[in-house]
Amino acid sequence: MPDDVKIRAAGRADEDALWSMLEPVFRSGDTYAIDPGISRAAALDYWCAAPHRAFIAEAGGEPLGTYFLTPNQQGGGAHVCNCGFVTAPAARGRGLARAMLEHALQAARAAGFRAMQFNFVVETNTRAIAIWSSYGFDVAGRLPGAFRHPEKGFVDALVMYKHL
Repeated sequence: MPDDVKIRAAGRADEDALWSMLEPVFRSGDTYAIDPGISRAAALDYWCAAPHRAFIAEAGGEPLGTYFLTPNQQGGGAHVCNCGFVTAPAARGRGLARAMLEHALQAARAAGFRAMQFNFVVETNTRAIAIWSSYGFDVAGRLPGAFRHPEKGFVDALVMYKHL
């Protein structure tokens, strides 16, 4: 990963950059339980609307990745956060997901969250599972056949959890 990567809060001016990263991931339909035909407006709303806090990772003005941080539940579950991560295709394999995860863990702690939970990690997303596991996330549950993968059919989804 380039040394000059900066991760900052995303704003309205970042919508084109966010969509350029979200669209291919959502359209592929192989990692997110999102309708592959989702509109730009609905995708940006999903990613950025409150209570989500969206972030963008960039180097030299080029968008490389994005993530959101949000309470996983309301009320008695609001102390656990949830995140979603997307890395631009050109930036994959360069350590960007790890950098965004480290940023997210710091932001979560600073916001007072006590744990981070990934609700629906598709088992075929082995790179993400390896990264989350290397940062101490445990598989708290397995949802058999919960995700319909466009090529592999029905595959499991994992719930992954880490105390902060």
